[in-house]
Amino acid sequence: MLHSICRIHILVYLTFSLFFFGALYVFIGYSNSFVSIFQLGNLPKTKDDAIISSAQINQNASLKDYVLKEDVVTRDGVNNCGRWSIEELKMQAGLKYAQPSTQKGRTDVNSVTNWNVPLVWEGTFDPVVIDAIYKTMHPGVAVVVFAIGKYTRFLEAFLESGEKYFLVDFRVTYYVFTDNKQKVPQVKLGSNRKISVITVPGAQRWQEVVLGRMKWATIAIENQIRNEADYLFMMDIDSVFHNRFGAESLSRLSAVLHRGYYKNTHRDKFPYERRPQSTAYIPAGEGDYYYTAAVWGGYLEDMYKLVKHCYAQAEEDSKKNIEAVWQEESHLNKYLLYNKPTKVLSPEYLWSDYDKVPADIKVVRISQLVKDYKEVRPNGGH
Repeated sequence: MLHSICRIHILVYLTFSLFFFGALYVFIGYSNSFVSIFQLGNLPKTKDDAIISSAQINQNASLKDYVLKEDVVTRDGVNNCGRWSIEELKMQAGLKYAQPSTQKGRTDVNSVTNWNVPLVWEGTFDPVVIDAIYKTMHPGVAVVVFAIGKYTRFLEAFLESGEKYFLVDFRVTYYVFTDNKQKVPQVKLGSNRKISVITVPGAQRWQEVVLGRMKWATIAIENQIRNEADYLFMMDIDSVFHNRFGAESLSRLSAVLHRGYYKNTHRDKFPYERRPQSTAYIPAGEGDYYYTAAVWGGYLEDMYKLVKHCYAQAEEDSKKNIEAVWQEESHLNKYLLYNKPTKVLSPEYLWSDYDKVPADIKVVRISQLVKDYKEVRPNGGH
């Protein structure tokens, strides 16, 4: 009898022990999972967590002075930076628009690249449809411009025309990098539009301004912009919008054909960097198009990768006392040759007031202004 009772006690004890330790194991497992998620909101503060918009960037800073992280915690406390993307192409019911045709369209220009991505011209998209689709995705768009020295005079026209034509009714922030914040004009902005001023040092040579764009954009994305935007455009400030510049321009990486080389120029005549000593070097016989560095854009994290890479390449050249023939534009073209853009925009998306508008450019969306380079550039245009 006693032996039977002891055996029962032992079985009960073993059963209870298995249940207890099993429950403890499950609890610890779930607890650890919870902590690992919750701790995302408690990462240690470093200098790259600071907001730049209300401060001045260190004039002597270089990328090594900043902790450039691959991922950061967003303003919502969730690690989702760079995850915005073009989603399902949904459109609300009841929208009125012209019926698309399989038989009619542009026949005077090519509207697709040889790697099968869109080459965008007027007449290749319906603005009503495409804006309606992209607005459902609610992207926050950053526009990075540099107004250094006398180039502050171009801010007002750029901003005012942008409010009239650039991604109207989308969330847009203009990031103005300047060495004279007092000259940033007060411009009436639409709903969900704002200006963020970031102070950077001046320059003795215009080439320093051009190359510096990659450096300061990299640092600003890391410190501020990636927490505030999903998409980023780099644009030249000495430009004015003249017509709609809409959601048809958005893609993972969008590049604009340079107006001077988009028609019949052979690739060997493109003004690529041809010196093998430069990291921007492109040999003869290679090349797709020649892209302008005055307008280009893409997903925030893809743009971050691009500008960071180009800045690093320019730094490598600097160590060898080499400056690429067209500075950042040379490095941009090298990058885009081997990392193809997912959308190519026609020269409608950056024309120049110096040039007559040809028949194949049905609409000029943004154009660079005529100016006296010797007067506005710090080293007289040389």
